Amino acid sequence: MVDFADTPDQAEFRTQVQEFIDSNLPAVLKLRPDEAAFRGFEEEDGESPSDDRAERRAALKTWRMALVDRGWIAPAWPKQYGGADLSPMEQFVMNETFTESRAPRLGVPDVGSTIMVHGSDEQKAEFLPPMVRGETRWCQGYSEPGSGSDLASLQTRAVRDGDDFVINGQKIWTSGAHLSNMIFALVRTDPEAPKHRGITYLLFSMESPGISVRPLVQMSDARGFNEVFFEDVRVPVKNAVGEINRGWYVGATHLDFERSSIGSAIGQRQMLDALKNFLVAERDAKSGRSRLDQTDCPRAELADRYIEATVAKTLSQRVISMQARGLIPNYEASMTKVFSTEFNQRIARTATKLLGRYGDVRDGPEQYTPMKGRWATMYLSSVSSTIAGGTSEIQRNVIATRGLGLPRG
Repeated sequence: MVDFADTPDQAEFRTQVQEFIDSNLPAVLKLRPDEAAFRGFEEEDGESPSDDRAERRAALKTWRMALVDRGWIAPAWPKQYGGADLSPMEQFVMNETFTESRAPRLGVPDVGSTIMVHGSDEQKAEFLPPMVRGETRWCQGYSEPGSGSDLASLQTRAVRDGDDFVINGQKIWTSGAHLSNMIFALVRTDPEAPKHRGITYLLFSMESPGISVRPLVQMSDARGFNEVFFEDVRVPVKNAVGEINRGWYVGATHLDFERSSIGSAIGQRQMLDALKNFLVAERDAKSGRSRLDQTDCPRAELADRYIEATVAKTLSQRVISMQARGLIPNYEASMTKVFSTEFNQRIARTATKLLGRYGDVRDGPEQYTPMKGRWATMYLSSVSSTIAGGTSEIQRNVIATRGLGLPRG
């Protein structure tokens, strides 16, 4: 059962969220439609793309404090830790309204949820308040050159030496490591244990001696991914979250944060709107017809993408409807992930086709780079969408075994 309509309470809360945005969002932070559509596919050194960095950063601080005062930086957290104790459906409504309004959705990293469940009181006091205030930026030390989908085979070692662990090894595909000042990482503390055991979940500073970061330049020229090397890095034992050698189970922890991907679904529709509006505005110099009115334009393909945008939103609504009833989405979340990431790729292919040869141009004079060349960048960036966060192959295995009840091959 999927709940499509707001209850009276949800409708009232949606109105409250919209009124909050209208009253508190600085004008400089309201993303233009084309900016909002491409969140996540552009290289950024701040919270949002802009040429006026100083003004935007000052406005972001004001916006963050307004969110902090409402507890909306970490809406699912208990109020004592700066949250708002919102239900999954309230989080859904809030995120949907923020995305539709093109308002920056500042938040806390998922490591906070792990600390909330497994962390000591001292760890909560030390690490959670700076997250809420935006003083720490975290990256995730999970994947290694030989341990991606099979993460439990990780080999980065942490050897205990008194009150410290001494870490040696390497992580890869570490998003934002070049901008982060903190890292949460899974490391092997007992090499003799079965691979899912003997792993510990550690928190430590990226400024610790012995850490070096090397960017991985992607084919889109983005530099968000990195290799991170550890050479005799000392981390206090007290920074281990949960039991030592039981970190695999700590790392798998998730709170009931809103995980329906409603922001992605709305963003995909916004991308299509931006494309359609551009094609309507683009007129042939001789005939005056828009690109969409030309006979060689595959309009049916654009219509297919709009249909799929509705499917993506419906899948998100299914996930949140389950969470609202106290259920834990499993294969349903995998379905949403597979569809959404492959949909990104289809959107990019359709856009470059509709734009013709100019759709492949990324840099150069404005007249030769429709929509600032964002579509070509998205086309390249979206290739990795079906790999990051669990490959489509793994997600389909989850759907087959847990959803369809098929035997493991």
